[in-house]
Amino acid sequence: MKSLHFISGLPRAGSTLLGALLRQNPRFLAGMSSPVAGLVGSMLGEMSGRSEFSVFIDDSGRQRVLQAIIESYYATASAKVIFDTNRTWCARMGLIKTIYPDAKVIACVRHMPWIIDSLERLIRRNAFQPSSIFNYSPGGTVYSRAEGMASGEGMVGNAYNALKEAFFGPHAQQLMLVQYETLSSEPAKALAAVYEFIGEKPFTHDFAHVEFDATAFDQKAGTPGLHTVRPKVHATKRETILPPDVFRRFENDAFWRDPALNKHGVHIV
Repeated sequence: MKSLHFISGLPRAGSTLLGALLRQNPRFLAGMSSPVAGLVGSMLGEMSGRSEFSVFIDDSGRQRVLQAIIESYYATASAKVIFDTNRTWCARMGLIKTIYPDAKVIACVRHMPWIIDSLERLIRRNAFQPSSIFNYSPGGTVYSRAEGMASGEGMVGNAYNALKEAFFGPHAQQLMLVQYETLSSEPAKALAAVYEFIGEKPFTHDFAHVEFDATAFDQKAGTPGLHTVRPKVHATKRETILPPDVFRRFENDAFWRDPALNKHGVHIV
């Protein structure tokens, strides 16, 4: 198998941008979320006790099947280093450690109120297209949308809980956090840290000409612009569109900013 790593973390936190930058390196293959994590999760369910045939397969067999799924998906890739992206990988650190002991998980993070703000902007911008984020429901307010996204099963809350599980869990040495604030304002610094973390030689990236197109996927999800990447990497300052109480609700959720909580010495850039 080629060298394999995983991109995970929070939505609207730069994972698509990171993938778009990494793929500039001809040795790398990276992009937006792939179906691999979903295939792995579905197969885990099919091989569980809910199936009468589970008596015919043990954990070593399950491991071979899951590894075969991942490696078959990327079998035709010519790149030497593969980055598979999905927000659920942070909740699969033990599985990753077992199947790919040398793999790294790069989790993109961002100050939480601005994640909610960014998603709310998308919803308002696409006023005539109900989004898959809310099961295509056309109703709701900024309050119900924030509640839904932040719930344990919501787009943001589920990823946030998975991130905490990885950060505070026993396999945190395989984890690195890339802050959106660093990636957007100091992309060279962020990429240099990623290369060092995965043990790859540095590469000169072009931060003024970034290319990535997921228009068809975003249109199908009813959320045009969900994976849009600006051609030039730069930080943009703006006022929030969230009501003050909604913004304040998420203002203290960036646990990774507190060094006292980083008991496992997780790499943070």
